Amino acid sequence: MGKPSELNEKSQVLLKMLVEQYIQGGQPIPSKMLADSASVTVSPATVRNIMADLEDLGYVSSPHTSAGRVPTNLAYRFFVDTLVKVDPLDTYDLASLNKSLDPDMTSQELIESASGLLSEFTRMAGLVTLPKREQVTLRHVEFLSLEGNRVLVILVLDEHEVQNRVIYTREAYSDVQLRQAANFINQNFLGEPLSNIRDRLISSMRSDRESMDSLMRTTLEVADKAFDRDETSDFVVKGQENLLATNQALDDIRQLFQAISMKGEILHLLDRCMDSEGVQLFIGNESGYEVLDECSVVTSPYHVDGDLVGVLGVIGPTRMAYDRVIPIVDATARLLGAALDSNRR
Repeated sequence: MGKPSELNEKSQVLLKMLVEQYIQGGQPIPSKMLADSASVTVSPATVRNIMADLEDLGYVSSPHTSAGRVPTNLAYRFFVDTLVKVDPLDTYDLASLNKSLDPDMTSQELIESASGLLSEFTRMAGLVTLPKREQVTLRHVEFLSLEGNRVLVILVLDEHEVQNRVIYTREAYSDVQLRQAANFINQNFLGEPLSNIRDRLISSMRSDRESMDSLMRTTLEVADKAFDRDETSDFVVKGQENLLATNQALDDIRQLFQAISMKGEILHLLDRCMDSEGVQLFIGNESGYEVLDECSVVTSPYHVDGDLVGVLGVIGPTRMAYDRVIPIVDATARLLGAALDSNRR
């Protein structure tokens, strides 16, 4: 495998040209095309020799059916880290993103909008994880009795977003019991993160188990399930259809769709990004998931009120315009966080 120190200035210039032309056109690049460029000052023979050296070092490869060469994942990584200059998003695009992420939307609408904007601006598939439940605060809760030891939980969250879910309890509770439990939570935990409510009730049970009355027992069991933070996170994805227009081979497109459908792998990768600040880029097998070997994933965490609550990004072929995609992902993360922050106030 090649190392950056092994590439002299001429090699870097030619590699940069090859990567840029391949990203733009999607076809293998012949040495003659590079040699004919006005910016190349070396002979065609020197170009051929340099390209052969780059192939030996693992930066380019030659498809069997073509006389040209294509960049490898190693070349894309070197291109992003060393060869290309990534500028901040221009004022026009920044204003367009900001206008589309209206703080008056609910958090779900903002998540949906951010995913769609990532897709629209990059022509890739846009991904946004839902905010972690432990960062979501309670405005109001209601419990309604259903048949078969089931309870309908109605949660009103931060910005008046309403979520409904059905939970199963060990015993059947009457509407009166459930109303008393909901009143207790609304009176004592308004504005608390959902995970805190569950933790504080469990702590109360442990410290005062013997004197705990029927109301507390009902409240504890229902709240334990209603505010369970182990509920699987999810994400919104939009723009898969863009991948059909990327001039990729059919097998590569099939691989991209398979990667997006593998929700577990995508979620695990996005969760790993929660531990890092700023934009992260996984090119091909850097993700550690075989299904993503032919993909690139560009991500950034987003924050609300200073807390890291989720991750967004794009997934597409390794042949993507990284200098365009990276600032879009970075700006969208900052603007989504600001919009979510505003609609909580």
